[in-house]
Amino acid sequence: MFSVADHLLHVEGEALPRDVSASAARALLAGGARCRAPVSGAVYGTLLNDRAALAALGDAVNAPPYKAPPRAPILYLKPRNTLAGHGARVAVPGEEGVEVGASLGIVIGRTAARVSAREAFDYVAGYTLVADLSVPHASVYRPSVRFRARDNFCVIGPAIVARAHVAHPDDLAITVQIAGEAPFTASTAASVRGVAQLLEDVTDFMTLAPGDIITLGVPHGAPVAKAGARATLAIGDWAPLAIDFVAPQAAAHTPQGAEA
Repeated sequence: MFSVADHLLHVEGEALPRDVSASAARALLAGGARCRAPVSGAVYGTLLNDRAALAALGDAVNAPPYKAPPRAPILYLKPRNTLAGHGARVAVPGEEGVEVGASLGIVIGRTAARVSAREAFDYVAGYTLVADLSVPHASVYRPSVRFRARDNFCVIGPAIVARAHVAHPDDLAITVQIAGEAPFTASTAASVRGVAQLLEDVTDFMTLAPGDIITLGVPHGAPVAKAGARATLAIGDWAPLAIDFVAPQAAAHTPQGAEA
C-alpha cells in the first residue's frame, strides 16, 4: 500500500517525506524549501491523450508511421535519472530549448491489475503535478529516450495531494508560467480518456504498483523554456512547482535532486 493522508512532500536533506496540511506545505515552500520527488516508483507518461494533440496530427494519423489513430493508451517510461523535485535545476541541451509539459500525475495506492473504471478511484492514493519535460520534436511515433529521458526531465510535486482533497480530477485547470511570457493554460477536461478510463485501459495489459505514477498526458501547445528561464507550474489551487532552466555548464556545477 501507498497512502497519503493530506499533502506528502519530501524536503531536500530530510530522510523521509512529510505528510502535512496544505497550509504547512505552503509555509515550507514559502520559506524556500527545495524538495525531492515525493515518490520513487515508476513514472509512465501518456501520449496523445489530449484532444487537441490528437487533432493536430490531422490526416497524418492515418499515414505511415502511425497508420491509424491509437486504439489504446500510448505509454512511455520516465526512468529514475529523470526524477527531480520542486526547485530543480534542469540543463537545456540546445538552442531549441525544453518543452515544459504540465500534467496531472495519478499516484497509485495499491496494486492495480484489470481494474474497472467503476472502481478505479479506489486504487488512487492521490494526485500530483508532473512536469514532463522533453526536447521539442515533431514526431510522437515510438517516443525517443533521447528526447524524454534526460537527467531531471521529470519534475514532480511539490506534494502529492490526497485523493480525498481532489473531488474532480477530470476538471482541473493547468497553468505554466515562464517568466516574461504570457501564461499557458489548459485543463484536464480536454483529455480523451479521463482518470478512471485511463486506469481501466492501462491495467488491462499491465500491473501498476503502489507508488507508481501515470500521467494523464501533456496538453497540446506546451511552452518552451530556454536557458536562464524559470517556469512555475500549477494545477488548480495546489502549491506551484518551480523549475530553473540552466545552461549545461551551470547544471554540471550544481548536483541536482534526481533520486539516488
